Amino acid sequence: MRKFTKSQKLFRKVSRIIPLASQTFSKSYLQFIKGWAPLFVSHAKGAAIWDVDGHRYIDFINALLPVILGYQYPAVDEAIKKQLQKGIVLSLPSPLEAELAELLIKHIPCAEMVRFGKNGSDVTSGAIRLARAVTGREHVAVCGYHGWHDWYIGSTTRKLGVPRSTQSLTHKFEYNNIKSLEQIFRRHKNQVAAVIMEPMSYDEPKNNFLRKVKALAHKHGTLLVFDEVITGFRFDLGGAQKLFGVTPDLAAFGKSMANGMPIAALVGKRRYMEKVKDIFYSFTQGGELLSIAAAIATIKEIERRKVIPYLWKLGGILQKSTKALIRRHGLEGTIEVKGKPVWQVFGFHETNGFSDLEIKSYVQQELLQRGFLWFGSHNMSFAHTKRDIDGILRAYDEIFERLQILLSTKQLRRALRGKPITNIFKVR
Repeated sequence: MRKFTKSQKLFRKVSRIIPLASQTFSKSYLQFIKGWAPLFVSHAKGAAIWDVDGHRYIDFINALLPVILGYQYPAVDEAIKKQLQKGIVLSLPSPLEAELAELLIKHIPCAEMVRFGKNGSDVTSGAIRLARAVTGREHVAVCGYHGWHDWYIGSTTRKLGVPRSTQSLTHKFEYNNIKSLEQIFRRHKNQVAAVIMEPMSYDEPKNNFLRKVKALAHKHGTLLVFDEVITGFRFDLGGAQKLFGVTPDLAAFGKSMANGMPIAALVGKRRYMEKVKDIFYSFTQGGELLSIAAAIATIKEIERRKVIPYLWKLGGILQKSTKALIRRHGLEGTIEVKGKPVWQVFGFHETNGFSDLEIKSYVQQELLQRGFLWFGSHNMSFAHTKRDIDGILRAYDEIFERLQILLSTKQLRRALRGKPITNIFKVR
């Protein structure tokens, strides 16, 4: 049995000096069964990752999706090393900035001009400021998760510290429910600067939903922004907008763009992007060159190695087979797997008096013991192999069979070795 002695010891120490003992909610102890999960890792290579107790796992988290090629991917690491010999941040712009911008313009339908950021929140916030500057309006309609900055997070349960005046400017609408967006336009007539949305997360767009959103936004003189921080370079090199054939006015890209290096991009139509010169969108690390070099190398590898078709194919096998195992073990009302093959998300539902988090915790607990790092999704990477997929499917087969028995006999809580996972907050 795997134990996590060093992780627990380190957690007690780190908790005293780092709030949450992590820099990211979704990488923290809140996402794992208490006392029976790794909380710190030492290194990773390919699709494998090792915790501080020396346990090896096949990683289905992949740093929350940035690692699309695999850890320590040679072509990307070599590009970083090569640029390191020339400098990291310089006193004037580098030609590499234009090279990366041209690659993005080549692939992304709405991209006519480009500015960089370091994370998704930078570029979604940049898009909102730009939309407000272009339209002269202040209100924003949102659908999905768009980062930690005040304008968005004030609309969630994690709004502590956000001014009420800021909270009042952001309004949520429901995916695949065009009427919920129409209501926002009625309540705030001629006041909405931007409709920002994830073009897809877990659910497929239905009844031409994306086209209807675009038409409605433009009818009201509002800019349409696609948050493609996750979907970009994963659904397609041109993002979900390329896959679904709906082109927004502006878009935000990040995560998979540089195989783990911190970079994001605000892209859009020239007539809007030109105004970036007038708003204040500027920071010291915007032109940091290790990340830019990594992004160029990553995109070229995705092109050359046909990475995205591979993710669709392998992820499709995993998704289809996982659903079949759920059916085989009579768990259809308890577990579901949603999303595209390149990024699949589990849904858990209360069954026989056991909560969704108790059920999820049991599945995670058992997967960790079998050598899979998992917190409720299949974040696919090019480093995953058919052998990895076969391995986790064998694990699901064993775990689901036992889970069905534990649920039907109402013994699940006795099988949990620690306290269940804690919900951060639901954003999708």
